Amino acid sequence: MKRGSFVKDRPTSEPIRVIQYGLGSIGCAIARHVLERHGVELVGAVDMDPRKVGRDAGEVIGAARPLGFPVCARLTEVLTRAPAHVAVHSTSSYLNLVKGQIIELLEAGLDVISTAEELSFPWLAHPEDAQELDVAAKRCGKSVLGTGVNPGFLMDTLPTILTAICQSVERMEVTRVVNASTRRAPFQAKIGCGMTLEEFEAGTVAGQIGHVGLRESMDAVAHALGRRLTRYEITVEPLIAERPIVTEHFAVKPGQICGLKQTGRGFTGEGEFIKLTFFAALNAEDEHDVIEIQGCPNLKMTLRGTNGDLATVAIVVNAIPRVIAAAPGLVTMQDLPPVHLW
Repeated sequence: MKRGSFVKDRPTSEPIRVIQYGLGSIGCAIARHVLERHGVELVGAVDMDPRKVGRDAGEVIGAARPLGFPVCARLTEVLTRAPAHVAVHSTSSYLNLVKGQIIELLEAGLDVISTAEELSFPWLAHPEDAQELDVAAKRCGKSVLGTGVNPGFLMDTLPTILTAICQSVERMEVTRVVNASTRRAPFQAKIGCGMTLEEFEAGTVAGQIGHVGLRESMDAVAHALGRRLTRYEITVEPLIAERPIVTEHFAVKPGQICGLKQTGRGFTGEGEFIKLTFFAALNAEDEHDVIEIQGCPNLKMTLRGTNGDLATVAIVVNAIPRVIAAAPGLVTMQDLPPVHLW
Protein backbone atom coordinates (compact mmCIF):
# COMPACT_ATOMS: atom_id res chain seq x y z
CA MET A 1 0.00 0.00 0.00
CA LYS A 2 1.30 3.44 -0.85
CA ARG A 3 1.31 6.29 1.62
CA GLY A 4 -1.46 8.75 0.94
CA SER A 5 -3.75 6.14 -0.62
CA PHE A 6 -7.02 5.25 1.05
CA VAL A 7 -7.87 1.92 2.63
CA LYS A 8 -11.60 1.69 3.26
CA ASP A 9 -12.18 5.05 5.00
CA ARG A 10 -8.68 5.59 6.40
CA PRO A 11 -5.81 7.46 4.75
CA THR A 12 -2.75 5.25 5.13
CA SER A 13 -0.55 8.20 6.04
CA GLU A 14 -2.16 8.07 9.49
CA PRO A 15 -1.07 5.56 12.14
CA ILE A 16 -3.34 2.53 12.38
CA ARG A 17 -5.08 2.73 15.74
CA VAL A 18 -5.17 -0.67 17.44
CA ILE A 19 -7.17 -2.09 20.33
CA GLN A 20 -5.88 -5.26 21.98
CA TYR A 21 -8.84 -7.39 23.05
CA GLY A 22 -7.67 -10.08 25.48
CA LEU A 23 -4.59 -9.75 27.67
CA GLY A 24 -3.34 -13.26 28.22
CA SER A 25 0.31 -13.94 27.57
CA ILE A 26 -0.06 -13.79 23.78
CA GLY A 27 -2.32 -10.74 23.87
CA CYS A 28 0.16 -8.88 26.05
CA ALA A 29 3.03 -9.83 23.74
CA ILE A 30 1.09 -8.56 20.72
CA ALA A 31 0.35 -5.30 22.50
CA ARG A 32 4.02 -4.81 23.37
CA HIS A 33 5.01 -5.44 19.76
CA VAL A 34 2.47 -2.90 18.52
CA LEU A 35 4.20 -0.36 20.75
CA GLU A 36 7.51 -1.18 19.04
CA ARG A 37 6.26 -0.82 15.47
CA HIS A 38 6.03 2.30 13.32
CA GLY A 39 2.72 2.97 11.61
CA VAL A 40 0.55 1.49 14.36
CA GLU A 41 -0.59 2.94 17.67
CA LEU A 42 -1.98 1.05 20.65
CA VAL A 43 -4.96 3.08 21.87
CA GLY A 44 -6.88 0.66 24.07
CA ALA A 45 -6.96 -2.67 25.85
CA VAL A 46 -9.88 -4.89 26.88
CA ASP A 47 -9.91 -7.76 29.35
CA MET A 48 -12.56 -9.03 31.76
CA ASP A 49 -10.10 -10.17 34.43
CA PRO A 50 -10.87 -8.04 37.52
CA ARG A 51 -7.19 -8.21 38.48
CA LYS A 52 -6.35 -6.28 35.29
CA VAL A 53 -9.32 -3.94 34.87
CA GLY A 54 -8.58 -0.34 35.88
CA ARG A 55 -4.81 -0.71 35.95
CA ASP A 56 -2.62 1.15 33.49
CA ALA A 57 -2.39 -0.92 30.31
CA GLY A 58 1.38 -0.52 30.16
CA GLU A 59 1.74 -2.14 33.57
CA VAL A 60 -0.56 -5.03 32.66
CA ILE A 61 1.13 -5.88 29.35
CA GLY A 62 4.63 -5.57 30.77
CA ALA A 63 5.63 -2.47 28.82
CA ALA A 64 8.60 -0.40 29.91
CA ARG A 65 6.42 2.62 30.63
CA PRO A 66 2.88 3.60 31.60
CA LEU A 67 0.60 4.15 28.63
CA GLY A 68 -1.79 6.59 30.24
CA PHE A 69 -4.95 4.57 29.70
CA PRO A 70 -6.50 1.75 31.73
CA VAL A 71 -7.47 -1.77 30.84
CA CYS A 72 -11.25 -1.75 30.39
CA ALA A 73 -13.71 -4.55 30.94
CA ARG A 74 -15.94 -3.41 28.07
CA LEU A 75 -15.20 -2.42 24.51
CA THR A 76 -17.59 0.53 24.72
CA GLU A 77 -15.49 2.06 27.49
CA VAL A 78 -12.40 1.98 25.29
CA LEU A 79 -14.10 3.41 22.22
CA THR A 80 -15.66 6.23 24.22
CA ARG A 81 -12.16 7.37 25.11
CA ALA A 82 -10.30 6.51 21.90
CA PRO A 83 -11.59 5.59 18.43
CA ALA A 84 -9.71 2.83 16.62
CA HIS A 85 -9.35 1.17 13.22
CA VAL A 86 -8.61 -2.46 14.10
CA ALA A 87 -8.92 -4.86 17.00
CA VAL A 88 -6.50 -7.70 17.65
CA HIS A 89 -8.49 -10.39 19.40
CA SER A 90 -6.80 -13.02 21.61
CA THR A 91 -9.13 -14.73 24.07
CA SER A 92 -9.87 -18.36 23.11
CA SER A 93 -9.13 -21.02 20.52
CA TYR A 94 -12.75 -22.00 19.98
CA LEU A 95 -15.15 -20.37 17.56
CA ASN A 96 -18.27 -20.86 19.67
CA LEU A 97 -16.61 -18.93 22.51
CA VAL A 98 -15.34 -16.01 20.41
CA LYS A 99 -18.06 -15.50 17.81
CA GLY A 100 -20.05 -13.06 19.93
CA GLN A 101 -16.94 -11.08 20.84
CA ILE A 102 -15.92 -10.78 17.19
CA ILE A 103 -19.38 -9.66 16.10
CA GLU A 104 -19.30 -7.01 18.83
CA LEU A 105 -15.97 -5.75 17.48
CA LEU A 106 -17.27 -5.66 13.90
CA GLU A 107 -20.43 -3.83 14.91
CA ALA A 108 -18.25 -1.27 16.68
CA GLY A 109 -16.73 -0.45 13.30
CA LEU A 110 -13.44 -2.33 13.68
CA ASP A 111 -11.59 -4.69 11.39
CA VAL A 112 -10.60 -7.78 13.37
CA ILE A 113 -7.59 -10.07 13.47
CA SER A 114 -8.00 -13.01 15.86
CA THR A 115 -5.65 -15.70 17.12
CA ALA A 116 -8.59 -18.11 17.56
CA GLU A 117 -7.37 -21.27 15.86
CA GLU A 118 -10.80 -22.45 14.75
CA LEU A 119 -11.30 -19.14 12.93
CA SER A 120 -8.30 -19.70 10.64
CA PHE A 121 -10.34 -21.71 8.12
CA PRO A 122 -13.83 -22.34 9.55
CA TRP A 123 -15.80 -22.78 6.33
CA LEU A 124 -15.86 -26.59 6.41
CA ALA A 125 -15.66 -27.50 10.11
CA HIS A 126 -17.97 -24.67 11.28
CA PRO A 127 -19.99 -23.58 8.24
CA GLU A 128 -22.90 -21.96 10.09
CA ASP A 129 -20.65 -19.90 12.36
CA ALA A 130 -18.47 -18.93 9.40
CA GLN A 131 -21.51 -17.78 7.43
CA GLU A 132 -22.80 -15.76 10.37
CA LEU A 133 -19.47 -13.99 10.80
CA ASP A 134 -19.17 -13.36 7.06
CA VAL A 135 -22.63 -11.80 6.93
CA ALA A 136 -21.93 -9.66 9.99
CA ALA A 137 -18.60 -8.44 8.60
CA LYS A 138 -20.10 -7.53 5.24
CA ARG A 139 -23.03 -5.79 6.91
CA CYS A 140 -20.55 -3.70 8.91
CA GLY A 141 -18.23 -3.10 5.96
CA LYS A 142 -15.31 -4.67 7.86
CA SER A 143 -13.00 -7.67 7.54
CA VAL A 144 -12.16 -10.44 10.00
CA LEU A 145 -9.20 -12.84 9.81
CA GLY A 146 -8.09 -15.72 12.00
CA THR A 147 -4.36 -16.33 11.86
CA GLY A 148 -1.23 -17.26 13.79
CA VAL A 149 1.85 -19.33 13.25
CA ASN A 150 -0.05 -22.63 13.45
CA PRO A 151 -2.71 -22.65 12.13
CA GLY A 152 -2.25 -19.72 9.82
CA PHE A 153 1.22 -20.33 8.41
CA LEU A 154 3.45 -23.33 9.10
CA MET A 155 1.07 -26.19 8.36
CA ASP A 156 -1.17 -24.52 5.79
CA THR A 157 -0.16 -21.22 4.18
CA LEU A 158 3.53 -22.02 3.73
CA PRO A 159 2.97 -25.56 2.32
CA THR A 160 0.36 -24.17 -0.05
CA ILE A 161 2.73 -21.47 -1.29
CA LEU A 162 5.40 -24.12 -1.95
CA THR A 163 3.08 -25.83 -4.43
CA ALA A 164 3.54 -22.82 -6.72
CA ILE A 165 6.60 -24.60 -8.10
CA CYS A 166 4.84 -27.95 -8.49
CA GLN A 167 3.12 -29.24 -11.60
CA SER A 168 1.14 -31.73 -9.53
CA VAL A 169 0.69 -32.76 -5.89
CA GLU A 170 -0.18 -36.29 -4.84
CA ARG A 171 0.34 -36.06 -1.09
CA MET A 172 1.60 -33.65 1.54
CA GLU A 173 3.11 -34.14 4.99
CA VAL A 174 4.09 -31.51 7.56
CA THR A 175 5.88 -32.25 10.84
CA ARG A 176 6.44 -29.71 13.60
CA VAL A 177 8.75 -30.45 16.56
CA VAL A 178 8.59 -27.96 19.45
CA ASN A 179 10.75 -27.73 22.56
CA ALA A 180 8.00 -26.78 24.98
CA SER A 181 10.48 -25.88 27.72
CA THR A 182 10.98 -22.51 26.04
CA ARG A 183 7.26 -21.75 25.71
CA ARG A 184 4.81 -19.95 27.94
CA ALA A 185 2.97 -21.61 30.84
CA PRO A 186 -0.43 -21.97 29.08
CA PHE A 187 1.27 -23.83 26.22
CA GLN A 188 3.00 -26.24 28.60
CA ALA A 189 -0.29 -26.82 30.40
CA LYS A 190 -2.13 -27.38 27.12
CA ILE A 191 0.15 -30.27 26.20
CA GLY A 192 -0.41 -31.91 29.59
CA CYS A 193 2.86 -31.19 31.38
CA GLY A 194 2.84 -32.50 34.94
CA MET A 195 -0.33 -34.55 34.52
CA THR A 196 -0.76 -38.21 35.29
CA LEU A 197 -1.69 -40.47 32.40
CA GLU A 198 -5.26 -40.67 33.72
CA GLU A 199 -5.54 -36.87 33.91
CA PHE A 200 -4.14 -36.55 30.40
CA GLU A 201 -6.62 -39.03 28.96
CA ALA A 202 -9.53 -37.31 30.70
CA GLY A 203 -8.36 -33.91 29.47
CA THR A 204 -8.07 -35.23 25.93
CA VAL A 205 -11.62 -36.57 25.99
CA ALA A 206 -12.85 -33.22 27.35
CA GLY A 207 -11.04 -31.35 24.58
CA GLN A 208 -8.80 -29.51 27.05
CA ILE A 209 -5.52 -31.09 25.96
CA GLY A 210 -3.77 -30.82 22.63
CA HIS A 211 -3.20 -28.53 19.70
CA VAL A 212 -6.24 -26.84 18.17
CA GLY A 213 -6.24 -26.29 14.44
CA LEU A 214 -5.13 -29.48 12.67
CA ARG A 215 -8.57 -29.87 11.07
CA GLU A 216 -8.53 -26.24 9.94
CA SER A 217 -5.03 -26.55 8.47
CA MET A 218 -5.94 -29.70 6.56
CA ASP A 219 -9.08 -28.05 5.20
CA ALA A 220 -7.19 -24.92 4.16
CA VAL A 221 -4.59 -26.87 2.17
CA ALA A 222 -7.09 -29.20 0.56
CA HIS A 223 -9.40 -26.34 -0.39
CA ALA A 224 -6.55 -24.35 -1.93
CA LEU A 225 -5.50 -27.34 -4.03
CA GLY A 226 -9.01 -28.24 -5.13
CA ARG A 227 -9.29 -31.45 -3.10
CA ARG A 228 -12.26 -32.59 -1.07
CA LEU A 229 -11.44 -34.39 2.16
CA THR A 230 -14.01 -37.03 2.95
CA ARG A 231 -12.54 -38.41 6.17
CA TYR A 232 -10.35 -37.19 9.00
CA GLU A 233 -8.36 -38.95 11.71
CA ILE A 234 -6.88 -36.99 14.62
CA THR A 235 -5.01 -38.83 17.37
CA VAL A 236 -3.27 -37.61 20.52
CA GLU A 237 -0.53 -39.65 22.20
CA PRO A 238 1.01 -38.77 25.59
CA LEU A 239 4.76 -38.50 26.06
CA ILE A 240 6.01 -39.73 29.44
CA ALA A 241 8.95 -38.20 31.30
CA GLU A 242 11.72 -40.68 32.02
CA ARG A 243 13.56 -38.34 34.39
CA PRO A 244 12.69 -35.17 36.35
CA ILE A 245 12.19 -32.06 34.22
CA VAL A 246 11.95 -28.59 35.73
CA THR A 247 10.88 -25.49 33.81
CA GLU A 248 9.95 -22.02 34.94
CA HIS A 249 6.34 -23.18 35.17
CA PHE A 250 6.30 -26.94 35.90
CA ALA A 251 8.21 -29.58 37.82
CA VAL A 252 7.55 -32.88 36.07
CA LYS A 253 8.33 -36.15 37.81
CA PRO A 254 9.28 -39.41 36.06
CA GLY A 255 6.10 -41.12 34.91
CA GLN A 256 4.21 -37.87 34.45
CA ILE A 257 3.32 -36.27 31.12
CA CYS A 258 5.97 -34.07 29.53
CA GLY A 259 4.29 -33.47 26.17
CA LEU A 260 2.35 -35.03 23.34
CA LYS A 261 2.37 -36.20 19.76
CA GLN A 262 -0.72 -35.23 17.82
CA THR A 263 -1.41 -36.42 14.30
CA GLY A 264 -4.03 -35.30 11.81
CA ARG A 265 -4.71 -37.24 8.64
CA GLY A 266 -7.03 -36.12 5.86
CA PHE A 267 -8.31 -38.50 3.19
CA THR A 268 -9.86 -38.05 -0.23
CA GLY A 269 -11.64 -40.85 -2.04
CA GLU A 270 -8.23 -41.93 -3.36
CA GLY A 271 -6.58 -42.29 0.05
CA GLU A 272 -4.52 -40.20 2.44
CA PHE A 273 -3.81 -36.77 0.98
CA ILE A 274 -2.39 -34.87 3.93
CA LYS A 275 -0.71 -35.78 7.21
CA LEU A 276 0.13 -33.23 9.90
CA THR A 277 2.20 -34.22 12.93
CA PHE A 278 2.58 -31.90 15.92
CA PHE A 279 5.20 -33.02 18.44
CA ALA A 280 5.65 -30.83 21.53
CA ALA A 281 7.55 -31.88 24.63
CA LEU A 282 9.69 -30.46 27.39
CA ASN A 283 13.38 -30.63 26.47
CA ALA A 284 12.54 -31.85 22.96
CA GLU A 285 15.66 -31.96 20.84
CA ASP A 286 16.15 -30.86 17.25
CA GLU A 287 13.32 -28.33 16.97
CA HIS A 288 12.27 -28.00 13.35
CA ASP A 289 9.45 -27.86 10.85
CA VAL A 290 9.51 -30.12 7.80
CA ILE A 291 7.25 -29.82 4.77
CA GLU A 292 7.29 -32.73 2.31
CA ILE A 293 5.37 -32.69 -0.95
CA GLN A 294 5.04 -35.74 -3.14
CA GLY A 295 4.33 -34.76 -6.70
CA CYS A 296 6.07 -33.32 -9.69
CA PRO A 297 8.63 -32.50 -8.47
CA ASN A 298 9.01 -33.95 -4.99
CA LEU A 299 9.92 -31.21 -2.50
CA LYS A 300 11.23 -31.18 1.05
CA MET A 301 11.80 -28.04 3.08
CA THR A 302 13.18 -27.89 6.63
CA LEU A 303 12.75 -24.72 8.67
CA ARG A 304 14.63 -24.10 11.92
CA GLY A 305 14.35 -21.34 14.48
CA THR A 306 10.60 -20.85 14.50
CA ASN A 307 9.58 -19.66 17.96
CA GLY A 308 5.84 -20.18 18.07
CA ASP A 309 5.07 -17.28 20.40
CA LEU A 310 7.27 -14.75 18.61
CA ALA A 311 6.01 -15.92 15.23
CA THR A 312 2.35 -15.65 16.23
CA VAL A 313 2.88 -12.10 17.46
CA ALA A 314 4.72 -11.20 14.26
CA ILE A 315 2.21 -12.59 11.79
CA VAL A 316 -0.73 -10.99 13.57
CA VAL A 317 0.84 -7.53 13.54
CA ASN A 318 2.18 -7.95 10.01
CA ALA A 319 -1.33 -8.89 8.82
CA ILE A 320 -2.89 -5.62 10.03
CA PRO A 321 -2.48 -3.64 6.79
CA ARG A 322 -3.66 -6.59 4.68
CA VAL A 323 -6.85 -6.98 6.71
CA ILE A 324 -7.63 -3.28 6.66
CA ALA A 325 -7.19 -3.29 2.88
CA ALA A 326 -9.26 -6.46 2.35
CA ALA A 327 -12.79 -6.49 1.04
CA PRO A 328 -15.41 -6.76 3.81
CA GLY A 329 -16.22 -10.24 5.05
CA LEU A 330 -14.65 -13.26 6.72
CA VAL A 331 -11.29 -13.80 5.05
CA THR A 332 -8.59 -16.43 5.38
CA MET A 333 -4.87 -16.26 4.66
CA GLN A 334 -5.68 -17.63 1.20
CA ASP A 335 -7.73 -14.54 0.41
CA LEU A 336 -4.98 -12.02 1.19
CA PRO A 337 -1.85 -11.02 -0.70
CA PRO A 338 1.21 -12.55 1.01
CA VAL A 339 1.68 -11.18 4.52
CA HIS A 340 5.19 -9.93 5.21
CA LEU A 341 7.15 -7.61 7.48
CA TRP A 342 6.39 -3.96 6.81
